[in-house]
Amino acid sequence: MASDGGFDIATLGPPTHDSPLLGLRPAPGGTFTFVEDDDRVLVDHRLTDLRKHSGGIEDVPAFERAGARRKIFFKPEETRMGIVTCGGLCPGTNNVIRDILMAATYQYGVRRIVGFRYGYRGLVDKELRVELTPKSVKEIHELGGTVLGTSRGPQNVEEMTDTLEELGIDVLFAIGGDGTTRGALAISGEIRRRELKIAVIVVPKTIDNDFKFMDESFGHVTAYSKALEAIDSAHREAQAALNGIGLVKLMGRHSGFIACAATLASNQVNFTLIPEVPFKLDGEGGFLEALKARLEYRDHAVVVAAEGAGQGYLKGSSEDRDASGNVVLEDIGPFLAGRIREYFKTAGMEITLKYIDPSYIIRSIKASAPDSVLCTDLAINAVHAAMCGKTEMVIARWHNDLVHVPMRQAISERNTVDPAGPLWLSVLGTTGQPPSFS
Repeated sequence: MASDGGFDIATLGPPTHDSPLLGLRPAPGGTFTFVEDDDRVLVDHRLTDLRKHSGGIEDVPAFERAGARRKIFFKPEETRMGIVTCGGLCPGTNNVIRDILMAATYQYGVRRIVGFRYGYRGLVDKELRVELTPKSVKEIHELGGTVLGTSRGPQNVEEMTDTLEELGIDVLFAIGGDGTTRGALAISGEIRRRELKIAVIVVPKTIDNDFKFMDESFGHVTAYSKALEAIDSAHREAQAALNGIGLVKLMGRHSGFIACAATLASNQVNFTLIPEVPFKLDGEGGFLEALKARLEYRDHAVVVAAEGAGQGYLKGSSEDRDASGNVVLEDIGPFLAGRIREYFKTAGMEITLKYIDPSYIIRSIKASAPDSVLCTDLAINAVHAAMCGKTEMVIARWHNDLVHVPMRQAISERNTVDPAGPLWLSVLGTTGQPPSFS
């Protein structure tokens, strides 16, 4: 496998076969536009960022642009692909499965595609494999969840690679988050060690939008759009009672993008709490004091808390880890609800608090129209990359262009809300809350 490191993409070898897409004609005498490997998208697109680079234009960090190539690595009629979905549910996963299969089948002529069920577990259990066909996936985009099932946690890398080798898999598409990507990177490392010609491509899946080098991950728009229903309900409940408080907990373990986006979209939230901005609960300048002032001023309040907010107040949140290696967070929602009730009881102020947690509703629904479009773009361009022999990469949209991101770069750090950035400033503008509770 060739790779120059940095932002360059590993390949299985030089592509030597003509792409079947060369025969497509969008109009009489016309041809489709193909992408060349030297077509790049800048990592830093602002002029102020570019000025920091002292070298020539060739030294500026850039991603390989995604898209169909004239030459491909695999012979389509001899190619066998595998698809696996891992981690938590996310709107759009079935769209990605369907569109990978449709593009591989109808644009490239791939005839054999196997689905591995229940995450990476399906790569070690012979009973958890299913052949996928256009007929079997024709309506799955109308469903939430994943028809292949999912699971968390690692499996034996050698055994998973054995399966790929035994089944003659040429391309593995892994649909999942950072844990899935780390697993895919480990599989690719074993493939490299054995000197096999198997491409491994990740289609990133995280409603938290916490992948690095991505404008937006699929499922995120659907998630915060669905969250609006919970916020609207909380607002109506709060308005219906004197000193009513609607408390909504949304997903976001380490990144508060869902909470921020839902807040901006709703215009009904008075306080937004996210993991990136620590807050003080008690005392002068604390959250509870600000909440009391809001009730005295307007008689009701709506609070949105990301699941990772305020973990410093919870005991043992850094001790245990789930099957994916993630820290098991304690539930900030009931904790906040309890502290709010306790505070106002001590203050002698009657309140009515309604707590809503729509987490599993949000992540298990079908994709919205914008997410469906993104899923299709990612899936089809993942197939283009795979057929060219690209590997150890994540397909992503960056600066509104589709690009190839090396796996190591994609998981090098987590995408988080910048407390000094424009998104958080907009949240402060629409909620009216202070910049910090301290």
